[in-house]
Amino acid sequence: MSEAEKAGADIVGGKELATKVSSEQKLDVDIVISTPEMMAEVGQLGKILGPKGLMPNPKTGTVTPNVAKAVEDFKKGKVEMKNDKNGNVHISIGKASFEEGQLLENFNEVIAEVNKAKPASSKGEYIKNVHISSTMSPSIKVDVNI
Repeated sequence: MSEAEKAGADIVGGKELATKVSSEQKLDVDIVISTPEMMAEVGQLGKILGPKGLMPNPKTGTVTPNVAKAVEDFKKGKVEMKNDKNGNVHISIGKASFEEGQLLENFNEVIAEVNKAKPASSKGEYIKNVHISSTMSPSIKVDVNI
């Protein structure tokens, strides 16, 4: 049993898994974690993993020599925040299968973390708008200043 399997990884593999994914053209996972040595193989799956946002990246902690720790962290709920050049923050707070209370708890935690990241030099209102949506659906504006 590999370190990743011991840490709780659902699917573990090397070159054979990369070959399988490239031939089937599908992969039903939430996150892909790789070692730096395997990135040559995983890099060839860019056309499959890239559009789904699954391509491993050292900046997000998904390319690491310590795969077991990365698996544990992501299993515990570590998520990555993405922001664009306009200052918008994009983050997932859960899945459709989550209970309403779980989603609310995650939402409140995200708002708290974003507020905690506010630089001391930033003046005025830090969070101006919050919109929430499920994948491929219209968004709903949320008032966080209640």
